Parts: sequence; C-alpha cells; structure tokens
Amino acid sequence: MEKKKAPSVVNDINVTPMVDVMLVLLIIFMVITPMLNKGQTVEKVVTHNAIAMQAADKEDAILVAVTRNGQFFLSPGNNQIHIEDLAGKVRDLQTNKLDKTVYIKADARAKYEAVEDVVDNLRAAGVDQIGLLTEQRQQENQSAKPAGTAAAQ
Repeated sequence: MEKKKAPSVVNDINVTPMVDVMLVLLIIFMVITPMLNKGQTVEKVVTHNAIAMQAADKEDAILVAVTRNGQFFLSPGNNQIHIEDLAGKVRDLQTNKLDKTVYIKADARAKYEAVEDVVDNLRAAGVDQIGLLTEQRQQENQSAKPAGTAAAQ
C-alpha cells in the first residue's frame, strides 16, 4: 500500500472569514445607525434663517422634546415626563454643568400651548438660555445645504 502525502502548506492569508465578519458588521451598523437619533423623533419646524447649534448634539445636552400629541420627553435618557416635573428635573440635570442651555425640539404640529408650557417651566427652573431646534429650509439653488437649528433667548 502506498503512503499518502499531506497537502503542501499554503502560505497565503485566507481573507474569506475576515470579509464575512466585515460584511456582518457593516449590516449591523447600517441597521443600528438610524436608531441612534438623540431624543424623541419629531417633525421639526422648517425655517429660512436657521443658526447651527452643534452643542445640541452633545451627549449630555439637555433636550426637551414636545410631540404633536402633547407628550414631553427629557434627554439625556429620553424619558417621558409630566410637565409639572420638568422644572425640578432640569434643575437637577443642570447642577455642575458649565453650559446651562436647554434645547427645545417641538413637532411642527404641536400645540403652541404645549411649547409655551415648556418655556414657562424652564424659566421657573432658572434657565436663562433656551435653544429652539428647527430645520433649514431647502433652497432651490442650494438643495444640498445641511439642516440647521435656530435659537431664541
């Protein structure tokens, strides 16, 4: 009986498992990325002269979202709150923070009364700086301009 020889050693790197893992990671990131939106999702008001406020995108930024059906959400944490609890919770979040700005992100179809209640409660909490988050209106000649935000103090 003849002895069988072992196959010769392959000196090339097998990249197939690495490509498989990378494709799986790519799919996972593509699915998860849209879910990383900070705060409650609302359809913001569209404005002509928005001012970009990058501080609203920070992880520790205090953000109050008002939905079209009158619910209130407080971030960080994206927790639903009652309007009566807003002043105390914002006061707690602002302790030991340098940036005392609170951002309001309201749905375009939310009642004005709900947004006014948020502003009143923030003023009761001692907030001096309030940012109103909006979207930049797309201009016909500059359709690729990024969305921005507008501020009110």
